[in-house]
Amino acid sequence: MIRATVTSFALSFMLIATPGGARHDESDPMGLTAETVLTSTSLANLSFAEKKLAFEDHVQEVYSRTGLQKAGLSYSVFERAYTGYHNFKQDELTAADKQILTVVDFTKPSNQKRMWIIDLAASKVLYNNLVAHGRNTGNVKAEKFSNEPNSNMSSMGFYLTDKTYYGKHGLSLRLSGMDEQYNSKAMERAIVLHGADYVSEDFVKQYGRLGRSLGCPAVPRAISGDVIELIKNNTVLYIHSADKAYTSDYLNVERAVEGFASLQDMLPTNA
Repeated sequence: MIRATVTSFALSFMLIATPGGARHDESDPMGLTAETVLTSTSLANLSFAEKKLAFEDHVQEVYSRTGLQKAGLSYSVFERAYTGYHNFKQDELTAADKQILTVVDFTKPSNQKRMWIIDLAASKVLYNNLVAHGRNTGNVKAEKFSNEPNSNMSSMGFYLTDKTYYGKHGLSLRLSGMDEQYNSKAMERAIVLHGADYVSEDFVKQYGRLGRSLGCPAVPRAISGDVIELIKNNTVLYIHSADKAYTSDYLNVERAVEGFASLQDMLPTNA
C-alpha cells in the first residue's frame, strides 16, 4: 500500500514538474491529478523510506520517458549518474540555465556508441555517439584507469565541465575532476573533451575499434564543436567503469533523496 501511494505521488510529481508533461486523464479510476496530490501531500512529511521510494520511481520515470533503454544506456548506470546529478544540483554547482547530463559507459567496447548527452528538461537524448578512451587504458575495452600524470589512461568518475579553449585539437573543453581519488588531477593532466579523426565509424570499420587518446574522452570531430558548446560551463559528466571499488561522495543516495524532496516542496501547487 505504501509503495502504491508513493508511486502515485512520484508519478504525479513528474507530470507537474516536467515541462509539457501529461495531464489528468478523465478515465483515471482514482480520480487523482498532479495538482490534488501535490496540494494534499508533501514529500517533506513522508518518512525517508517513502521519500526514497518516490525518488526511485522518479528515476525510473525519467529513464523510461527519455527512451534511454532503447538508446542503449543501462538503467543501473543511469541511476548512478542521475543520483550524482541531483547531488551536484543540491550543492548548486551546476548551470542554472540548462539541465544537461552526459554519461559515458566505459564497460562497453569502443566500437559501440557509449556516450549519451541527455537534456533532462526536454526528456530527450541529444547525442548518442562514439567516444575514445586512453591508450594505456585498454585496446578495444577500457580496463585500466589512473589519476596520475603521464599515465595516458582515462579517469573514471564525476566531472564538471569547465570553459573552452583552442588547442592542438581545435575547440576543446576543460574538465574538472570531482572525485579526489579517481580524477582530481584532470586539470593538471590536461584531460579535456575534444574532437579526433580516430573517433569515427570509418575507423571502427578499418580497425575494429576506435583510436585512443592520451586519456581524454575524445569524440567524433564532426560533432565535437556542437557537443562542446552544448555541455560547457558547469554541466555534469559521469564516466562509468567496471571498477567495483569506485566510490564517490556524489553517489550518496540519502543526500540525493533529500534534495529531490526539497526540490518538490519548492514547486508551486497550482503549476
